[in-house]
Amino acid sequence: MISLTAAAVRPGIAAAQSKVYRIGSLSPVMPFVPKSPFGALLSRGFTAAGYAIDGSLVLIPRGSNGQSELLPRLAQELADAKVDAILATGYPAAVAAKQTGLPTVVTHAVGDPVATGLIASLARPGGNVTGISDNATELLAKRLQILKQVAPGIKRVAMLWNKNDRAMVLRYEASAKAADVLGVSIQPLGVGEPDDFGEAFNAMESSMPDAILMVADSLTILNRKRVFDFAAARRLPAMYEYENLARDGGLLSYGPDFAECFARAASLADRILKGADPADLPFEQPTRYRLVINLKTANAMSLEIPPTLVASADEVIE
Repeated sequence: MISLTAAAVRPGIAAAQSKVYRIGSLSPVMPFVPKSPFGALLSRGFTAAGYAIDGSLVLIPRGSNGQSELLPRLAQELADAKVDAILATGYPAAVAAKQTGLPTVVTHAVGDPVATGLIASLARPGGNVTGISDNATELLAKRLQILKQVAPGIKRVAMLWNKNDRAMVLRYEASAKAADVLGVSIQPLGVGEPDDFGEAFNAMESSMPDAILMVADSLTILNRKRVFDFAAARRLPAMYEYENLARDGGLLSYGPDFAECFARAASLADRILKGADPADLPFEQPTRYRLVINLKTANAMSLEIPPTLVASADEVIE
């Protein structure tokens, strides 16, 4: 009786307790359904923040399967579904989510959000977008250093990136400058559609690089197997930005810890659900980075990875 009386006197409490939040996720590749790797990380992040998935919080996933032109329509679907916020992955998805006017949290892969005009500043984004970013220049330097440990004689690195993604173009430009400081020249190979990969491979055949670095976005990720196969056939050391690419068959990856990125994105979304304005929530950077080495791939290429590098890896695939 006491609890019923309290609820009657203070109906706002009962209403607040029954509130169900709706969070949309917008991916440039596959939707982040609960059983997918990223969907599981997203669910874990919100669970850690105190929400019950399909209880106090419902996730509504959308993905464009590599067709970036679909992202604005998918973002509008989320808006029409009355979601409370959108978690966006990658620059094109973030732009599409931003245009809905809904609070948007970037999970990763957005490049430099200030240089692209996505936000006003890292400290005060100033609009409806906040999230997780990274420092492409520092990461490129580290990736090249790792490649040099595998093959000390590296002088020229072929870089593959999506030339139609403004964030990835800026990442390439920053990376090229960082490479120059390290005494490494970049063979620029921008791609805009799947057919362009054949041209990129022909360019490498004509002037073979010492290694490959693939900048990750929906286009390059969906064509990753072609890059893996080319690198393996030519015995070229290849570096990838994200851990799942090394698990899929790439030789090396060095990049942000996805578990941390999704946990922090969920935490930012939680603050927004509790009343915070994304305009006032500073963009964050990952604090944990993971080196993954695929020894299975290395052995198939007859490529020896220095034991000291293997010992320093966060994950070794054998």
